[in-house]
Amino acid sequence: MRWGAPRLSGWVESRPHLNALDGDMFVFLGRDLRRVKILVWDVTGYWLCGKRLEGGRFRRPVPQVGQDGRATISLSPAELGLLLEGVSVHRATYSQHRRGPDPL
Repeated sequence: MRWGAPRLSGWVESRPHLNALDGDMFVFLGRDLRRVKILVWDVTGYWLCGKRLEGGRFRRPVPQVGQDGRATISLSPAELGLLLEGVSVHRATYSQHRRGPDPL
């Protein structure tokens, strides 16, 4: 977790199948799973934010192998929130919310 924004952005830009300008977030987990960094491109450049858990560890999501043979992990905003809280994203269950009354 010693890499900063310049080196992480260089790593992302060196991968031809990744395009940081598309608005994707790149999440990097530390070896001990206690630290996470998120790299994002906005209009003016890259920004990098990080989080360290004081207790427990982040849960590494299970990668999906695409048709091109590359392992990737796609997370919804809700799943990213769970990941940042230390919750296992793929063990969490989603239940439908109750709909309100039908409009007249």
